[in-house]
Amino acid sequence: MGYEPVVFPFTAVVDQNELKLALLLNAINPQIGGVLIRGQKGTGKSLAVRALADVLPEIETVEACPFNCNPTDPTNMCENCLRLYSEKKIRANRKRMKVATLPVGSTEDRVVGSLDIERAIREGARALQPGILAEANQSILYADEVNLLPDHIVDCILDAAASGWNYVEREGVSVSHPSRFILIGTMNPEEGELRPQLLDRFPIHVAIEGIFDESLRVEIMTRNLDFAEDAEKFRERFEKDQQALRDNIVRAKQAVKKVAFPPRLLKAIAKACITLGADGHRPDISIMRSAKTLVAFEGRNEVSSDDILRVAVMGLGHRTRRGGLEEPASREKISEAFTEAIKQAA
Repeated sequence: MGYEPVVFPFTAVVDQNELKLALLLNAINPQIGGVLIRGQKGTGKSLAVRALADVLPEIETVEACPFNCNPTDPTNMCENCLRLYSEKKIRANRKRMKVATLPVGSTEDRVVGSLDIERAIREGARALQPGILAEANQSILYADEVNLLPDHIVDCILDAAASGWNYVEREGVSVSHPSRFILIGTMNPEEGELRPQLLDRFPIHVAIEGIFDESLRVEIMTRNLDFAEDAEKFRERFEKDQQALRDNIVRAKQAVKKVAFPPRLLKAIAKACITLGADGHRPDISIMRSAKTLVAFEGRNEVSSDDILRVAVMGLGHRTRRGGLEEPASREKISEAFTEAIKQAA
């Protein structure tokens, strides 16, 4: 068994509430599909993502499958698992979702997997040495400094994110496996921007800044010092909060499908997105899913106008508009457009 590093407790992360909310919404509802976190260096982006791993819920996977196939969903199975499923020989186990980290210097083989051609002809998917896209199936793919990744690596990730499958082709031989993941990317805008095509693939985003409240900065220093000196003791301090959050995530996952969404608020989302010149329908869908998930997380039954306003910037603040000719709308413009659309839909 490999060494598991002791991670900083998610509930011990100071402030950065919008960042933590965006991560939790994705943990509760993987259909949201991911988040882009933009911010200067040293603002806690990577810390929060890695801390998320400790509160993620469990998933079901096929026992001994290197691709983390879902044992109850034949549309999310490699060819070997599909054969076992058809023969009623499939065995399942439960394990925590994981955060599969994509290092900046990753090769294509490390990302998609490496293929033994001779074995592939005989054995199919079993000849594939799994890569990060296999590790991330049913879990989280974390791309740190996503804006610095080579284009061909980005394209591999986008293809898998769009289709839910990873295809590996070498010398005319092709094998595939499911790869349905939540894509979390972090970046420092000072080091360069993302292509609009990649920006649009992130359903929601948060922009974070350094904290300039003196007492909060002191608390950050204190907690980091305590964690460095005795990580296990520090984690014990927050374990009650961690477990409460884990339980809330599990409860919210069950509740999100039951959350009611008033038709007038769906109309308001559509109207605001049209007013702002949003390209495509992804912003509307991301805002709708995020609002429903927020309501489930907070233990309520119906989406309100306040819920829409809380997630609208997440869904639109990073997207270019009017066919890419205009920059993303400001937080103020988004708030104004949604406030007016909600008022008209009342």
